[in-house]
Amino acid sequence: MTSLRVPGLPFDLTPSPGSTWEITDSVVTTTAHPQSDIFIDPARATGSVVNAASMLNAATLLAVPPAGDFQFAARVGVDFNATFDAGVLLLWADEENWAKLCFEFSPDEEPMVVSVVCRGVADDANGFVVSGRSVWLRVSRIGATFAYHASTDGHTWKLIRHFALADGQHEVRVGFEAQAPTGAGCAIQFDEIRYTAETLQDLRSGS
Repeated sequence: MTSLRVPGLPFDLTPSPGSTWEITDSVVTTTAHPQSDIFIDPARATGSVVNAASMLNAATLLAVPPAGDFQFAARVGVDFNATFDAGVLLLWADEENWAKLCFEFSPDEEPMVVSVVCRGVADDANGFVVSGRSVWLRVSRIGATFAYHASTDGHTWKLIRHFALADGQHEVRVGFEAQAPTGAGCAIQFDEIRYTAETLQDLRSGS
């Protein structure tokens, strides 16, 4: 699989099979596949729901970051068409250990920041409603943990999640994801992409 380089990022990214990503200057664009997602329904763990929904077929563009702490951010714009359409910053260890920070279209037809962490099965947590069709998202690695933040202006950040993901035996990749679980697909753009090999100093304020 041919790797891709995004200006400003210190690593090449590898697209998932069948996905198409375009990079122009420092802008990354793609179209989410119809009926695509990365999700493992938590109902599967209880056995109470037969054939609980699970999909791991969304388009991704991922890389192993350099060792050490980092902050990886992008402005995410989505042409929402259907419920749960989303542009995502993704952390991926393996099929049962991953986490995503989403700009997603809610069932109430509102753009929202949403986070999901999977350790065998996924959870699902709403952040806040966004006025408009774009938002800044950021992934930070802080020692053995990760933090998700979101911003409506690219400067003032709100903490969405602070969590541990893998047990240290998995190599965690970071990058982009595009999903359209219930619809026919949607266009997604990532720009103002930034990567710094710096430790986030204040978890709560995001500065």
